[in-house]
Amino acid sequence: MPLVKRALLSVTDKSGLLDFARGLAALGCELISTGGTAKMLRDGGLEVKDVSEVTGFPEMLDGRVKTIHPRIAAGLLARRGVPEHMAALAEHGIGTIDMVVVNLYEFEKIAARQGAPVEELIENIDIGGPTMIRAAAKNFEDVAVVTSAADYAAILAELQTSGGALSRKKHWDLARKAYATTAKYDAAITARLASIEVENEDFVDTPSALPRVLNIHVPRRQELRYGENPHQAASLYAGGVEGVANCTQLHGKELSYNNLVDLDAAWQLVCEFDGPAASIIKHTNPCGCAEQPTLVAAYRKAFEADTVSAFGGVLAFNREVDEDTAAEVSKLFVEAVAAPAYSQKALSILAAKKNLRLVTVKGKVPEELVVKSISGGFLAQSADSLTLDRATLKVVTERQPTSEEWAALEFGWKVCKHVKSNAIVYARAGQLLSSGAGQMSRVFSAEIGAKKSVLPLEGCAVASDAFFPFPDGLEVVVKNGGSAVIQPGGSVKDDEVTAAANRLGIAMVFTGLRHFRH
Repeated sequence: MPLVKRALLSVTDKSGLLDFARGLAALGCELISTGGTAKMLRDGGLEVKDVSEVTGFPEMLDGRVKTIHPRIAAGLLARRGVPEHMAALAEHGIGTIDMVVVNLYEFEKIAARQGAPVEELIENIDIGGPTMIRAAAKNFEDVAVVTSAADYAAILAELQTSGGALSRKKHWDLARKAYATTAKYDAAITARLASIEVENEDFVDTPSALPRVLNIHVPRRQELRYGENPHQAASLYAGGVEGVANCTQLHGKELSYNNLVDLDAAWQLVCEFDGPAASIIKHTNPCGCAEQPTLVAAYRKAFEADTVSAFGGVLAFNREVDEDTAAEVSKLFVEAVAAPAYSQKALSILAAKKNLRLVTVKGKVPEELVVKSISGGFLAQSADSLTLDRATLKVVTERQPTSEEWAALEFGWKVCKHVKSNAIVYARAGQLLSSGAGQMSRVFSAEIGAKKSVLPLEGCAVASDAFFPFPDGLEVVVKNGGSAVIQPGGSVKDDEVTAAANRLGIAMVFTGLRHFRH
């Protein structure tokens, strides 16, 4: 591969660039630059040649035209191994450019600002940057294209150990990353401009809750052994720092597709609670969940609800896992655990289990689109992030909930949101007792939830993710011990169901909100 003798640097994000440029200069590389980047390098004591010196043409049109010039394009696109290309450069006195260091105008930052005028959006669409990136990437055999400050250290280290050249693999990796960068940039422009219309010759921003163009552009983070089943291929794609997809694995076997799905379900559930909380998930449904004054108490309450299903489950905690909690968890065979952190003692206890996967997760659940593939396309929806406000709830029965029932109803409603529909949750304040999940009939969900409970249900609260269409489902939960019910309401038979609740002597609350989870 050719030595990096001449590099063009033109960046918006200047973090780390000065040290990188100093490293290039120390290797004898000539530096070419533009505008603010050139000033920064000169202020840092480096010798820099302006692009206008190379092109013989000044920057013009308020900087819109700087690097769009044959002397730049030819220096990037000429193939060193093609004699005709090199002869053409010699004929016109054009030098080759061996490296391009470019990142782009911050269009996404401007686009995210509410009310940003169209003129400002347009001015922040980079032209010269993507042109140089794509040209350099096309000629990747001869030109290294650097689009991320995160790569500076590794590139400089390789140049220093190889005498000033990069491997073919490095050139190829950088080129692929460069095309991904411009693709993401163009996708952001497309998505933002899609909401802007021209009406009566004026620009009108017509934002919607969902994008008009769905762009899914996320790098592959890791290949997984297989998908839900061994005959299915699978990979994890992630591009941020928060959420389960961006978790850091501290210990244990490789994460599987099913582990990640269950970890996400467990993490989303514990993020519902402000106090110390624990969740135990089996096949995406909660078999245990509790919020208590301490984390170890929350885990014990979660575990006692269904000790059988908890075997081989996936756990999540919304606090740093301490020694006491780790000691309790270590008594059970668990597939994976997610938490924001682990104490050193907790980590040493849990790491004694060779195959237990331990991950840390940053941040709560991001407010982002929920996307699901169907045959021939995708469905997208906003996240189910609504929370209850007791002041907006409607008690429809003659009997009001007691203060303890209110606490149980609100807890059960949070859990119910994370149970597959049709969902029925039996709960006390701060503890899931049992749930009936994923049944075709709400009556069946109510019956199954009651049958599999190992804890007494007498006097418990019951949450239903959608309305009771008939009194029969309500009668089942009351027969099994429910004394207060929370449900969306909205059935044509609400009056009949309410009359049944009054006849049975329970309290019933309507939320006006539904929590289907398919």
